[in-house]
Amino acid sequence: MKKVILAALNAKYIHSNLALRYLSRFQNNNQKHHVETMEFTINQRLDFIAEELFRKQPDVVLFSCYIWNVEMLRQLCPILKKIMPDCVIGFGGPEVSYESETFLRENPAVDFVMRGEGELVFTKYLEHLDAGNPATLGEIESLTYRQGDEIFSTPQMHPMDLALLPFPYEDDFSDVQNQIIYYESSRGCPYHCGYCLSSVENGVRFVPLDKVLPDLQKFLGKNVPQVKFIDRTFNCKKSHAMAIWKYLHEHDNGVTNFHFEITADLIDQETIDFLKTVRKGLFQFEIGVQSTNPQTIRAINRNVDFAALSEIVQQIKDGGNIHQHLDLIAGLPYEDYDSFGRSFNDVYALHPEQLQLGFLKVLKGSMLHQKQKEFEIVYHDTAPYEVLTTHELPYADTLRLKYVEEMVETYYNSGRFLHTLAYLVPLYESPFAFFEALSQFWVSENYHYLGLSKIGLFDVLWRFVEQNPKVDKRKLQWEMKFDIALHEKPKKLPAWLAVTNEEQWHDKVFAFYGNPALWQKCLPHYKSNKEAIRQTHLEVFGDEKQKAVLFDYGKRDLLGNAEYKIMKTAEIQV
Repeated sequence: MKKVILAALNAKYIHSNLALRYLSRFQNNNQKHHVETMEFTINQRLDFIAEELFRKQPDVVLFSCYIWNVEMLRQLCPILKKIMPDCVIGFGGPEVSYESETFLRENPAVDFVMRGEGELVFTKYLEHLDAGNPATLGEIESLTYRQGDEIFSTPQMHPMDLALLPFPYEDDFSDVQNQIIYYESSRGCPYHCGYCLSSVENGVRFVPLDKVLPDLQKFLGKNVPQVKFIDRTFNCKKSHAMAIWKYLHEHDNGVTNFHFEITADLIDQETIDFLKTVRKGLFQFEIGVQSTNPQTIRAINRNVDFAALSEIVQQIKDGGNIHQHLDLIAGLPYEDYDSFGRSFNDVYALHPEQLQLGFLKVLKGSMLHQKQKEFEIVYHDTAPYEVLTTHELPYADTLRLKYVEEMVETYYNSGRFLHTLAYLVPLYESPFAFFEALSQFWVSENYHYLGLSKIGLFDVLWRFVEQNPKVDKRKLQWEMKFDIALHEKPKKLPAWLAVTNEEQWHDKVFAFYGNPALWQKCLPHYKSNKEAIRQTHLEVFGDEKQKAVLFDYGKRDLLGNAEYKIMKTAEIQV
């Protein structure tokens, strides 16, 4: 019996590795070898990871390899070979499935690479271990391996029947406690976007619904918080998507959120009408826009009608029940700094819950990797192969966009400045102009060197706009305090935010929580006023037309915003 370790270095602890679980469970009927999974993170020391693997004394270690962990794995494997010289080391995953022979030549500590889908290849490899004959390696399809000083590659295996996929998790989900749960109901993509590895695959294969729906019921039955579908284009086949969406709607447990990557312009009116009926928070959509420059869209082989996409996104937003994440990619062909600013403004106008500003990764096997010279794309030699410059985008502009991205992530995507930004951004020429100016201030004041507190971020924003004559400071102070209270009980605030009438309302707020007739009417789900005081906050806003706002931190949305109720001040008084 051989001891085989399936190992992963995840980007963060909260991530789980779906590939390891598929492989380990796919061969469960094979009891001839001991197969174990181990998950680490890229934030752990190499020596620690090597030490933990050494304790297991494996005969074979197979790593799941991606752009975020390959450089660390390149350093780890020579260490493993020195401390476990007889251990066979294999790699699998998208980062090594292309140019695998070159990868083996550059990394002599790695013995073989499984290319593409790994479930059947791994099973065949276990059969090879049974045989104990090195010659049988050449009989395994989708394998690149070294034998002596030579490297060989076998033919690519035909795609597997997805009905054979096992359910990847333990029935009680004890193996993914406090981690993100991933699931897939299809493999492949119908599109051929030039930056994506899915562009080299042919067609889409679907997991049969009679397998998918019972799997989803397991998530629902255990009230897991969130499930992220990793399907490249979940709604590319309407009947498949609608069957899943309707099942989740009809069997909704009131808790679980399901995240899907979709193409918005494929959604028709029937689907829109249905989506408006689902529970708020049941679904979450990620929609790739990437650019609104028509020349750029053509260059990367996308076929997206932004006007149609915008209409669909707006209709979904009007439903008020589905969070939408819209993505942009900087560094694409024919997109210079100004063009990207226009793309940013186009997407910002749709007011998605998240606006992801990413940078092009020139992935091996992708069309842009093949045409890098044609488009004059210069990128890092090491993973994740992020763009440095293009013909249209000099490095100085890439750097400027880096800090625009940081400001968008810090102030927009955090969800902590919703009302503040809603007031400030329209005071500038465009949304991009606001974040551009903020990023320049951020760097000029050396905030990019510092780690700031939540209140510190408000302080930066106040300093940024305090000399702007268009800003009504009193109005801004109220919006800022509202945003602070939306996430947590306001405690010690900066002096410039001491604008409220706390002293005037302090006794009345205290009396509100002391009067069961008042607080129980507003907060019937709390058993005592002590619990209500701990979990909620009552604040009075405004000068002439005052309003009382009751923030309930026991109920939050996906961005961490407290549920709140706006009342007349008379409603909180005896």
